[in-house]
Amino acid sequence: MKGSKIFVAASLAPAIRAQAGLYEQCGGIGFTGSTTCVAGSYCSKINDYYSQCLPGTGADSTATAPTAATTLATVTTAGSPSTVTSAPTDSTNPLAGKSFYANPYYASEVISLAAPSLSAAGSAALAAKATDVAKVGTFYWLDVKAKVPTIAAFAEDVQKQNAAGANLVLPLVVYDLPERDCAALASNGELSLANNGTALYQEYINDIAAQINAFPEVTFVLVIEPDSLANLVTNLNVQKCSNAETTYKTLTTYAMKTLNLKNVIMYLDAGHAGWLGWTANITPAAQLFATLFKDAGSPAAVRGLATNVANYNAWTIATCPSYTQGNTICDEKRYVNAIAPLLTQNGFPAHFITDTGRNGVQPTQQQAWGDWCNVIGTGFGIRPSTSTDDPLLDAFVWIKPGGECDGTSNTTSPRYDAHCGYADALKPAPEAGTWFQAYFAQLLSNANPAF
Repeated sequence: MKGSKIFVAASLAPAIRAQAGLYEQCGGIGFTGSTTCVAGSYCSKINDYYSQCLPGTGADSTATAPTAATTLATVTTAGSPSTVTSAPTDSTNPLAGKSFYANPYYASEVISLAAPSLSAAGSAALAAKATDVAKVGTFYWLDVKAKVPTIAAFAEDVQKQNAAGANLVLPLVVYDLPERDCAALASNGELSLANNGTALYQEYINDIAAQINAFPEVTFVLVIEPDSLANLVTNLNVQKCSNAETTYKTLTTYAMKTLNLKNVIMYLDAGHAGWLGWTANITPAAQLFATLFKDAGSPAAVRGLATNVANYNAWTIATCPSYTQGNTICDEKRYVNAIAPLLTQNGFPAHFITDTGRNGVQPTQQQAWGDWCNVIGTGFGIRPSTSTDDPLLDAFVWIKPGGECDGTSNTTSPRYDAHCGYADALKPAPEAGTWFQAYFAQLLSNANPAF
């Protein structure tokens, strides 16, 4: 069962359209179902692609399904198409009215790997839809130092597209801490404490700052070190995490200070509802974020937190699934609204972005809430947009590039993690970060809203 279903009007009675049920889709680009909701709910526009029946009596924000012609303008530069959405009106959100750059690295993976493979497998329709995925603005992961110079090429492209009338931001993930992924194995990084990792990481951050400073007219959106601080809240019983605790804190503070630039909007990673949303974790998490923020001098570029990075949790779901084990903070909207006052009390800015790149199927087919590796049955979710249904949420974003693997199922690999061998993990799977064609095909087939 999906948390948000696509409703199709009955073909035998086109003149009489049934109302969409609570939490069902009621509008969006390409949608042909009912645009009115059952009593006690109203049609709320989530973004240009997706409107949903939500509880309440608010005025319907989607009277008719918008068309691509009226809501989109597509520009293509250097093989990198980027979608420009209509501007929202929230002037306090620094992302308002902006769109996320579709970097040519991910686009090339989709165009050169995914689409041909789908065609060869006899899935011409999916291959055609894959080209639309290539246009989605997705974060680029700076997971090794060698990728940092790529920033300049992307920034030049953004600058060129913006000069032609686009309004793009460049989304990047800062992800190269020494002893990275300390509580798992699949995404272990290149730097270690034993091999000058602290100094090398500072060089890495300095190099990123230099690249950003070279393009003062480009706005950069940075997500800082997925999983790192969340591991310090819950996994200090893991030796590698306890050994890295001081380093994680020191270098996260260094990153915030150094990347506190006028053209940067920064979000620290905050896990997801199933990780830090528990009563025992949420207050210590808010205190940790606030402490490091103050240690960094309360940098103006830090806007708030990123949630659900590379995960599958719902933005909003009517009923908490059984695998949430009784935690009432079972979706990202509940999590954001629960942690926000705690952040405010501790002096940390309470604004958020949430990764919806792989949460289109709800509830997921996870056997346990903590399962994270190439989970079977998932799909692409809400497209990146700064038009959201919650004032705390600056944007829906795609941080994890759909199709890039979470971790290998090869038990002989040094980076093999047991989670990637679970029954709910798609197999066989390649190394983390490399292209996983079967997973991309799954995400595309299960996309909600559909491509």
